[in-house]
Amino acid sequence: MNLSDSKHRLSPEQLRWVCDPGQLKFDTTAEVDALEGPIGQQRAMSALEFGANIPSEGYNVFVLGPPGTGRSTMTRQALEQVAKDQPQPSDWCYVYNFEDPRSPQTIELPVGRGVELRDQVNELIEDVNQAIAQAFEGESYQDQRDELLKDFREQRSQQIQQFEEEAEATGFTVGRGPGGVVVAPAADGEVMSPQDYAELPEEERKTLDRKREELQDKLVGIMRDVQRREKDAREQVKQLDRQVVEFAAGHLIDESADEYKEYPEVAEHLAQMKQDLIENVAQFRDGEEQTPRLPLPPGFPALEKSPYDRYRINLLLTSGELEGAPVIFEANPTIDNLTGQIEYQTQMGSLVTDFTMVRPGALHRANGGYLMMEAEAILRRPYAWEALKRCLKNREIRIESLQDQLRWLSTVSLEPEPIPLNVKVVLLGSPLLYHLLYTYDEDFAKLFKVKADFNVLMDRSAETLTQVAQFVAKRCQEENLPAFSADAVAKIAEYAARVAADRDKLTTRFVQIADLAREAAYWARHNGDGQLVRADDVQYALEQHIWRSDRVEQRLLELIEEGTLLVDTEGEVVGQINGIALLPVGDYLIGKPTRLTARTFMGRAGIINIEREAELSGPIHNKGVLILGGYLGQKYTSEYPLSCTASISFEQTYEEVEGDSAACAELYAMLSSLSGLPIKQNLAVTGSVNQHGQVQPVGGVTRKIEGFYETCKVKGLTGDQGVVIPATNIRHLMLREEVVDAVAEGKFHIYAVETIDEGLEMLTGVAAGEPDEEGNYPEGTVHRAVQDRLRRFAEVSKEYGPAARGGEAGKE
Repeated sequence: MNLSDSKHRLSPEQLRWVCDPGQLKFDTTAEVDALEGPIGQQRAMSALEFGANIPSEGYNVFVLGPPGTGRSTMTRQALEQVAKDQPQPSDWCYVYNFEDPRSPQTIELPVGRGVELRDQVNELIEDVNQAIAQAFEGESYQDQRDELLKDFREQRSQQIQQFEEEAEATGFTVGRGPGGVVVAPAADGEVMSPQDYAELPEEERKTLDRKREELQDKLVGIMRDVQRREKDAREQVKQLDRQVVEFAAGHLIDESADEYKEYPEVAEHLAQMKQDLIENVAQFRDGEEQTPRLPLPPGFPALEKSPYDRYRINLLLTSGELEGAPVIFEANPTIDNLTGQIEYQTQMGSLVTDFTMVRPGALHRANGGYLMMEAEAILRRPYAWEALKRCLKNREIRIESLQDQLRWLSTVSLEPEPIPLNVKVVLLGSPLLYHLLYTYDEDFAKLFKVKADFNVLMDRSAETLTQVAQFVAKRCQEENLPAFSADAVAKIAEYAARVAADRDKLTTRFVQIADLAREAAYWARHNGDGQLVRADDVQYALEQHIWRSDRVEQRLLELIEEGTLLVDTEGEVVGQINGIALLPVGDYLIGKPTRLTARTFMGRAGIINIEREAELSGPIHNKGVLILGGYLGQKYTSEYPLSCTASISFEQTYEEVEGDSAACAELYAMLSSLSGLPIKQNLAVTGSVNQHGQVQPVGGVTRKIEGFYETCKVKGLTGDQGVVIPATNIRHLMLREEVVDAVAEGKFHIYAVETIDEGLEMLTGVAAGEPDEEGNYPEGTVHRAVQDRLRRFAEVSKEYGPAARGGEAGKE
C-alpha cells in the first residue's frame, strides 16, 4: 500500500482544534464579568445541594474526584451558600457538677446567651466576693460572733475556776502537763515534789491518790462539757456565717437566677451555686480568691485556682459572630481535634484538670452546620475514623482522646456529658478511596448516602469557552494580574482541550488553567510592558513549563541519537516494530519509542511474554498478550491445532510494562515473524486490539505521537516517517503546533486505522488478504504467508509427534 494514500492519512486540521479568538466576542478579559459559581460540575453540585439540605439521618456527603478540579473550593462555596440561610446553632457551655465533679454538665442556650451568661457569672463572682468580704469585716458580724464566743469563754473560765478552788481546798493544785490539764498534790501552794510525796506516810498517800482520782474524773467531765460547748459555739458561728453569706450574697445570686428562669438548667446551676457557697462558707469568709498552695520550684507553671472557679461558665462554643450555620474545614482531623479534648497542667508531678479545661473539637464547632475533611487525612489518623462513625451513629459528641484509646497513662480524668450532634459531614477523596470504603466498611454506605462526583471533563461549547474567559478574568481581578487578550484566552482554551485529551471537551482541572494564567502573566511582565497578556506570552509560558520538566526526555533523545537506545526510523526488518510507551515523570508525560521484537517457531508453548516471565509485566499488559493467541486461533487455525511458540519482548526496557496499548505493535511484529515479511521502521504503532482484529483506542496518544516525532527529528526527518494510531483516537489529538506544521509540510505523517488488516498493509506494503469460503487466503497476501507457516508447523508437529512439540526451530 502506498503511504501517500489519503484514506488513512490525517490532515493537519484533524490533528488539533484551534480556537478562533473571534468567537469569544471580547478584546480583553477586562470587558468580561468575573466568574460566579462552578463550571462544568452540574451533576456534582446538584448532589451536593441535595445532601446539604436533606434532613434525614445518614445523608452525609462524599465528594469524589481528582485533585485540581476545584472540588474543595466549589464544595465550600456551595455549603456556605446553603448555610447562610440556615439558623445559627445554639451556644453550649460546660458547668461544674456539684453532685459528681468528674462529670461536668452541659447547658444549651440560644445564640449569644452563652456569652452573656459567662460574663454575668464572672461579674456575679466579683460582686459576691466583695459582698462576703465586706460582710465578714463589718462590726455587726464581729459583734455577733464575739457575743457567741464570749458566753462560751465565760462559762469555760467559770467552770475551770470553780474546779481549781475546789482542788486547792483539798490540798491539790491544777497545772498543765504533756498530756493536757492535770491535778497534782500541793504543799504551801506549790506542787509537791516526788521526793516529798514519797516521804509521806503510806496511809496519807493512799488518801491523796483517791482524792486525786476523784478530782481527775471530775476534771475529765468538765473538759468534755467544755468541748461540747465549744462545738456548739463553733456550730453557732458557722450558722452565723451561713446567715451572713446568704444575707450578703444570696440576693445577688437570686437576682441572676430570676433573669434565667426560662432556662431551667441555668437557674438550677445558680441555685446549686448558692447552696454550695453557703455550705462551704469557710473557703470564702476571708474574701480571698486564691486558695493556699505549696511553693513550686522555679520553672514550674503555677495552677492558681480559686474556690470561685467552680462557679464559672466554660463557654465551649458560640456562634454569635456567624451568619447562619457554620462551615468548618478540619485540615488535621485527629481524634482530639475532632471530638475535643481535656487539657491538663502538671503540678508537682501530677496531672491536674477541671471542667474549665475542656476544649471543643471540630464536631463541636461544626455542630448545627457542616464539617469538611479530606477522607485520606482522617483515615491516616489513629482511631479518628472510628470515633467519627461513633459520633454519627450515636448522634452525640463524646470527648475521646488518643491516650484513652492506647492507655498510655492510668489517670482519673473527667467524663464530660455528651453534646447532641446535628452535623452534615462532607468528606473529600479520590474515586478509588470511595469505592474501597464502600466495599470494605459496612458502616460507610449507611452514613454517607450521597455521592457528589466531580468530573474532570466538560463539553466544549460557546458557553463553556465564555466560562473559561470568566475564570481567567476572575483570576486577574483577585490576583492583580494584567488582562488577557482574546487570542491569549483562546490559547488557554486550546490548552484546556489538550489537558482533557479530547478536542470536543475541556478539562475541569482549573488549578492547571490558573497556573498557566499566572505564569503567562509573569512572562508578560518579564518580557514586555506587562499591560496585556497575549497569545505569545501563553505559548512562551507553555514552552518554559516543558523546558523545566523535560530533562529526562532530552536525555533519552540523546541516548537514541548516539545509538545507546536502539530505535530505527528507516529501513525494513522482519519481526521488529516501533512501539511507543508513556513514561510519567511527575506532572510530565514522556512519549518514549521502544523497539518490540517477536520470534516464532514450532512448538506448543503459545505466546511467551518475556516481560511476564521476568516479572516486569502488569496484569493489563498480560491480558493484551493473551488476546493475541485468541486472534491467531480464530484467524488461521480453525481446521488444525496451533502448533506455534512466539516470544515477544520490549527491548531495552527495565521498568514494569503495563497497559495494552502495545498489543497492535506486538501482533504486527508476530505476524511479520510468521510471514517473513519485513515491517517498515519509519513508522511507529500504538493501539490495543481485540480477538476480532479491531483496533481499539488508547490513552496518551498525543504525547506518544510527539515522542516519536522528537525521535525522528534527532535521527533525521526523511518525509516518510509517521505514527499509526487507532481511528477512534482521532478526536483525542491535540498535537503541538510544531508537529502540525511538520505534517502540513509533508515532513511527518499520522495514519489512522480501524483494523489490524489496514495496519498490516500500511506497515508491510503487502495486501492483507480476505479469506474465501473455505477460509483460505489469496496467494501473495500477508495472511496467506502466515497461514502457510502455521499449517506447516501443524503438519510437522503431527508427523514427528511429541519430539517436534518440544520446540524444534522453524525457519524465519
